[in-house]
Amino acid sequence: MVIKYLEKLVKYIKEVYKIERGISKLSDKRRNPIYSTGQVILPVLFGFIIRIQSFNELNNRIKSNDFRRLVSRRTKFPLIDTIRDTLKCINVQGLDDINVGIIKKSVENKVFRKGTV
Repeated sequence: MVIKYLEKLVKYIKEVYKIERGISKLSDKRRNPIYSTGQVILPVLFGFIIRIQSFNELNNRIKSNDFRRLVSRRTKFPLIDTIRDTLKCINVQGLDDINVGIIKKSVENKVFRKGTV
């Protein structure tokens, strides 16, 4: 049942906030990466949405394929070591651009009431 709600939320985020476009533009300083920066950030985003409290728990969720129904079959998730290495050298400006876009769209859609977040 929780997975259905998560699927709906991810679909909403993709359609309204165009989060995939922002994630695909992210870059980092790794040399010859096996996984794109977007593939690395996706499980972190899912973990943030469902309030995973540690990378160990996120690693267990990735290994048990909990996020498999949320992405296409061709998408492969990296292990936690790759995620840590990527987060160390990611371009923070790209994340800031995504954040600004989400806030602009939220204001546009009148999500904020009386100046509250």
